[in-house]
Amino acid sequence: MSQNSDMDFVIKLLKEKYAPDSRVGVFNVEAVEQGGQLILKGETNSRLAYDDLILQAKAISGIVRDSIRLLPDRELGDTVWGVIYNSAGTLRAEPRYGSELVSQGLLGMPVMILEKRGGWWRIQTPDKYIGWMNGSVKAMTKPELQQYLQKPKIIVTSVFAHSLEKPERDSLPVSDLVTGNMLMIKGANGEFYHVEYPDGREGYVSKSDAVETTEWLKGIKLTGESIVNTAYRFMGIPYLWGGTSSRGLDCSGFTKTVYFMHGVILARDASQQVHSGKLTDDQGDFSNALPGDLLFFGSKATDDNPEEKVVHVGIYIGNNRFIHASDYIHVSSLDPADPLYDGYNRNRYLRTKRIVGMVGTSGIETIFENEFYKQ
Repeated sequence: MSQNSDMDFVIKLLKEKYAPDSRVGVFNVEAVEQGGQLILKGETNSRLAYDDLILQAKAISGIVRDSIRLLPDRELGDTVWGVIYNSAGTLRAEPRYGSELVSQGLLGMPVMILEKRGGWWRIQTPDKYIGWMNGSVKAMTKPELQQYLQKPKIIVTSVFAHSLEKPERDSLPVSDLVTGNMLMIKGANGEFYHVEYPDGREGYVSKSDAVETTEWLKGIKLTGESIVNTAYRFMGIPYLWGGTSSRGLDCSGFTKTVYFMHGVILARDASQQVHSGKLTDDQGDFSNALPGDLLFFGSKATDDNPEEKVVHVGIYIGNNRFIHASDYIHVSSLDPADPLYDGYNRNRYLRTKRIVGMVGTSGIETIFENEFYKQ
């Protein structure tokens, strides 16, 4: 085998080891043989993958030219962190407006900046999801982010709200707000919190729409009943591919947001969430299912299609019913005798996974544990 063929094999193995899911890891590398010299090109956000690649390349070829770009890009200097400053920043697959909407970042969310291209930031969110955002990110150094994280904040608990220019009900808005948005507290004025945005704007938020994060975290009771009650609050919100805010939600954005309002961070997509939690059923028997469990749907592996495909997720609410984002947030049933019966999803049901009681296991972490929030 040539040096190039050997490296192609190594690159394939390293990608499978360090970045098997391109949604949460970058490893786009190629090897080119030129004049007896092995040239490595591409990019990765994994230092371990990079070090392993260089080590194995040197074992294959005595002369290696390293043209790998290790992310975060060195051109960013120390400014490799940021905080979302719009109610919902749009994350796209590529740095262009016509590209697929893959996710969103909510106001107050810390992110890692991987690179900057024109007006676009390539960022990674706390669930490790990677995409491109135009605007919406206040870039920071690590000390600046640490200082930001230590400041007292509120979290928006209403489904929809506004920040106002003055502490008056008829004042002009500063911006819209959605469930889960976080803002720094500067003080209080009667029935309003005086708040500051990551980009320096100030405003006033009604105390009926938010709570101080310290009190929010103290008051969290992660139970199936609480999960279901929170899920009900989003009833009727339209489906939006890539949506994770209460202005529009996709199926996994919905489950993720409901659990986030309990201080829990889940993976972004249904096909990622399915790998977390405790399996309670994979035969269509819901006798052991509890409210708050996640139901997964898709197509099972067959001889013709050896890979299972998980394409939808919902929250079990009891009595063979579940709530999910499909057209809009609504309740469906898995019971043929129920007027809310959803035969389409019943026929593509895959399994039920329990999240409550499984926090701290793979893919289920609290804000306290997440490296982006605790810094």
